[in-house]
Amino acid sequence: MSRTATTDARKKDTRDKIELGGLIIKAGLRFEKRALLLGALIELRKRLKSDDNERTRLTAIGSEAFGNEGE
Repeated sequence: MSRTATTDARKKDTRDKIELGGLIIKAGLRFEKRALLLGALIELRKRLKSDDNERTRLTAIGSEAFGNEGE
């Protein structure tokens, strides 16, 4: 991988992480313990695999929080 491609990939990875951290803050979970957040996300992953209705419900909640109900 060339130096430029590596730098671009690292910048994209950093940007993704910053955006994901912003979601934690927007959800009001900034001061929760990291173990709790990780546990909640792991549990969510399990639920989403088995329940399309839960995925739809949570997407609606998130869209409303973003103010993008149509997305």
